[in-house]
Amino acid sequence: MLTYTIRRLVLAVPTLIFISLVIFLLLELAPGDPMSNVPLTVPDEVKQKMREALGLGEPMHIRYIKWLIQFFWIEPLHIINNMFGTSFAEGAQRVISWQSRSPVADIIAERIPQTLWVVGMSYVLGVMIALPIGIISAYKQYSWFDQIGTFVSMVGFSVPTFFTGVLLIVIFSVNLGWFPSIYDTTHVVEDWGSFVFQMKQIIMPVFVLALYNAAQISRFMRASMLDNLNQDYVRTARAKGLKEKTVVLVHVLRNSMIPVVTVIALGVPQVFGGAIITEQVFKVNGLGQMLITAIQGNDLPMVQTLTFIFAILIVLFNLIADILYGVLDPRIRYD
Repeated sequence: MLTYTIRRLVLAVPTLIFISLVIFLLLELAPGDPMSNVPLTVPDEVKQKMREALGLGEPMHIRYIKWLIQFFWIEPLHIINNMFGTSFAEGAQRVISWQSRSPVADIIAERIPQTLWVVGMSYVLGVMIALPIGIISAYKQYSWFDQIGTFVSMVGFSVPTFFTGVLLIVIFSVNLGWFPSIYDTTHVVEDWGSFVFQMKQIIMPVFVLALYNAAQISRFMRASMLDNLNQDYVRTARAKGLKEKTVVLVHVLRNSMIPVVTVIALGVPQVFGGAIITEQVFKVNGLGQMLITAIQGNDLPMVQTLTFIFAILIVLFNLIADILYGVLDPRIRYD
């Protein structure tokens, strides 16, 4: 397993370099001008000097190599400097946002807590709800629990999150006044009262996203459980006199989790990517909202860095899912 993990990590390096090149070329070829938001009264000569100040006067391959060095070398050194108080990359040019003129990594670090509060909590809650619903629905197929679970899952997966979010705002914020409709990103939890307010303002966005995630994962869990409940090894385990709880929760569940692990693992990068639509509805100042703002403002360094981070997370959690396969199923070995 260790050899397989090391081999996959080594192979991930050229894969990520190729992905970074594709992202860079797509953004370079995409329409848009970073000077489009500059007032029309600014002369063209000044705009050209501004483009050169942003590094756009250099050849494409030079800018790509510089970005790779900044992302893989200078930014990690700055993280080490912040953690241990060193000065390894002091004075080195970092990846700078064209909109805010601030380091991209610092802006992302400021937005991550908001995204994890809302999107991360909703994903964990969705998984915790989906797994038992899928297991019980499969074991009690066509029962009233299965019928209700199927109906709720279909509704949660079919109805768009922006519609669910607006509906909750109308009911619980406008009509009942129970929860705030706009997420206050400046709120700081200092005492019990501030903690209660934090819980109130995240209930609706977390519910919207948790419902969508739970609906999707529970369907995979139910289908996988049904496929394994009819296998020969289940009948053999029951014939040996094993308790039904042991048969379902140990033998069947372990094998059923293999395809579900892939769904859960590949959904984790979406947590860091943020829920773009839901963040827009509830005005959550997270990574998803920042990505939309960067795209609208032609902030190429921000868009390029964010999308490449998402690609790294996808490759990483693909590897984690493959490793978990071997843990869940002893028949899977990576020799």
